[in-house]
Amino acid sequence: MRLEVTRRAGLAVRAMSCLAPPGRRVKAGDLATALDTTVGFVPQIIGPLVKVGLVRSEPGPTGGYALTNAAAHASVLDVVEAVDGPTATGRCIVENHPCDAGTQCRLHHAWSAARDTLTSHLAATPAVPPSPPRKGAQS
Repeated sequence: MRLEVTRRAGLAVRAMSCLAPPGRRVKAGDLATALDTTVGFVPQIIGPLVKVGLVRSEPGPTGGYALTNAAAHASVLDVVEAVDGPTATGRCIVENHPCDAGTQCRLHHAWSAARDTLTSHLAATPAVPPSPPRKGAQS
């Protein structure tokens, strides 16, 4: 795992916020504008989220993209892994071979700790921001 988020994954995380709240439908052109990207790049961002069931794509003139009910329980890590793949690959980051007890490089423990900290924080961060309280609603 790289300790950075790819452009596609970063845009996917931002797209989740743009699609909130659940039930809101957003056209590809409007989503591209909100994300400051092209309409042609939107399917590359949203496609993996549709595949894992966080977003639904509704075709047609009144269609667009919308969050599914599952999106309310998704974390930023879920979104990043949907787009970029698993964060733990089991490969050595230095020597491109399987990482096991007999072949651990000098960075193994430090890198594993950094990856674990990062993924824990991403897993604890909701992918969809909480809805603001409605006017007149009591807390």
